[in-house]
Parts: sequence; structure tokens; C-alpha cells
Amino acid sequence: MIASLASSLGIALASAAHSQDATGFIGGIAPNARPEGAPVIVQFTPDANWQENAAHGIEAPIPPTILAWLDDQGAWFTPFIHPGMTGPYDLRHWHDIE
Repeated sequence: MIASLASSLGIALASAAHSQDATGFIGGIAPNARPEGAPVIVQFTPDANWQENAAHGIEAPIPPTILAWLDDQGAWFTPFIHPGMTGPYDLRHWHDIE
């Protein structure tokens, strides 16, 4: 019984190791390094309404610190420029029907 369990475990581990080799990339081994051939953003050029959309729900005049933060944001993902929770937590009224 123990021998058959050990044999089954050995086969499972061998097939798992083989499937990892087949993909060529294993996420999490070097999280600080991008994989070879991964796309790289060289230049971020926002469209005309990007900043207006990102500042949705912030009353004018928009503080200079917010504008500077948006300029520095670039193409990095941030949850602050997308709709989030609904109801009483939607302080910037992303989910209001106009």
C-alpha cells in the first residue's frame, strides 16, 4: 500500500515537473524580474480625456498635488482611477446613473 502511494506520488511529481518545463515560464520564482520577451511600455501618451476621466468625482479646482500624482502615474495600474465599490462607499460617484 505504501509502495503504491509512493509510486503514485513519484509519477505525479515527475509529470508536474515536466509540465513546468513545457511552459517555459514559472510565475513567482523571480518576482523582481520580468521574463524574457515580456512587453515593455517605453512611452505613455494618454489620450485627451484620460486625466479628466482619472479625476472623475474630484471637485474643481483639482488640487495641484492630484494633478502631479496623475502626471507621475503614467501607465502603472492604479485602482484610484477606476470605479470601485458601490453604495455609500462610492465617494467619487463612479456608479451614479446620469
